[in-house]
Amino acid sequence: MTPVKAITLAALLALPTLVAAQSAEDAAEQALEARHGFMTMLGINMGQLAGMAKGEIAYDEAMASRAAANILALTQYDAPALFIPGTSSEEIDDSDALPAIWEKPDDFRARFAALGEAAAGSADAVKGGQANVGPVVQKLGGACKNCHDNFRKKD
Repeated sequence: MTPVKAITLAALLALPTLVAAQSAEDAAEQALEARHGFMTMLGINMGQLAGMAKGEIAYDEAMASRAAANILALTQYDAPALFIPGTSSEEIDDSDALPAIWEKPDDFRARFAALGEAAAGSADAVKGGQANVGPVVQKLGGACKNCHDNFRKKD
């Protein structure tokens, strides 16, 4: 075997060890970043609906329906899978995830599923006028609060 081949082989054999050592930290950072992005998208769409419900944003049926449909689509994503071990608020400064998520994973998943249930039908429910947006926002907001009260660090 030539020296170049030997060095290449040694480097390839060492690569999995190096990747594994970095993977846990990288995975935690990526999961946290993805969670923040996910929550930002929820917040943008909830903000549009809440603004319409309060009269701060002019009622726009198409926009309201799209925001509600976006929320429903987001609930179809397996966001709880982004809550990987090592990413709680006690382990990462930028995390608001309480350790209770890992202590009660079934309860956490059930509360996320409840958001999907609350979002079901909301794209049609917001149609027909501004008065229809408020009840949808209350239902969605209640599902968010139900999870945040138990699994999110207080500000």
